[in-house]
Amino acid sequence: MRFSQIHAACFDTKDYTRKFLEEANRSPEFGFEISFFESRLTLQSVRMAEGAEVVCPFVNDDLSAPVIRSLGKMGVRLIALRCAGINHVDLNTAEKCGISVVHVPAYSPAAIAEYTLGLLLTLNRHIHRAFNRVRENNFSISGFMGFDLRGKTVGIIGTGKIGLAFARLLQGFGVRILAFDPAPNPAAAQKLEMDYVPLDWLFAESDVISLHCPLTPENVYLIREETIQKMKDGVTLLNTSRGKLVNTSDLIEGLKSGKISRAGLDVYEEESEYFFEDRSDRPIRDDTLARLTTFPNVIVSSHQAFFTKEALENIAQMTLWNIANFFRNEELAKRENYQKSAYQSLQEVF
Repeated sequence: MRFSQIHAACFDTKDYTRKFLEEANRSPEFGFEISFFESRLTLQSVRMAEGAEVVCPFVNDDLSAPVIRSLGKMGVRLIALRCAGINHVDLNTAEKCGISVVHVPAYSPAAIAEYTLGLLLTLNRHIHRAFNRVRENNFSISGFMGFDLRGKTVGIIGTGKIGLAFARLLQGFGVRILAFDPAPNPAAAQKLEMDYVPLDWLFAESDVISLHCPLTPENVYLIREETIQKMKDGVTLLNTSRGKLVNTSDLIEGLKSGKISRAGLDVYEEESEYFFEDRSDRPIRDDTLARLTTFPNVIVSSHQAFFTKEALENIAQMTLWNIANFFRNEELAKRENYQKSAYQSLQEVF
């Protein structure tokens, strides 16, 4: 099959997105015709996909029912996500429109796990504040006292590939690891000396809580006033997973009361207007986000935990492989149907 005849429209692309996709597309396995658009996929920009069989959206693109219906009318047959999460896709509408949806389930668990550990160490030892203080020729260390991780309890919510990668990184720190997952992994628990416990137990016992679970209808606002009150006083909270796992208003109240002593957030529940974009020339209109960034014991980063060379290579290759596999399977199905039809015709003749 000649993939050069297949047109893919990539939305919400930056220079680094284009670089890695173009490099991967030079492989003899692929060779698609790819259009790159800096604009996010929205109901207003969806017309840019005209003539494409495939759209390649990212994590903050609009894949609601109206957008998907518009894609279906244009003849789009495949939504090839360049991310792991699919919670922003109206899958029911896609199925009704005959559009398949594929994603990149695991591109570099190490990238996100390592970034999570970086957030923890930076927050605990106030590295971000020390950096700024020394730049102003202030060499005082007052207010920068942290704690030894050794002997502390770290709770990991979600033990998929990223959660387990984070657990492996913690092995050298001499911590006790508690875990919660609806589908426990006993073999990994034994290897990593990790104990699966009920969620309330994890909240009550953990000095550090790190979120590594996908967003589902059941766990929206997993971290909220009710669950925060179950946590240890002075707990450190880390979220490099999905923004809506945390009710940000309740998190702020927890920070103000001291219940939560530190928070490292690479995601935010209303991040789509801000994250990945340069907004340095205008004020933040989101009062909750603006308030969150005023805390000295909070680090907010712009959904960059995935941002390594290896991860971007994997995302590009897996995205193109997903597209190729879809059309190969489609071609194979056509051949099988043709052969079946021909066989039935022969039976009718003879």
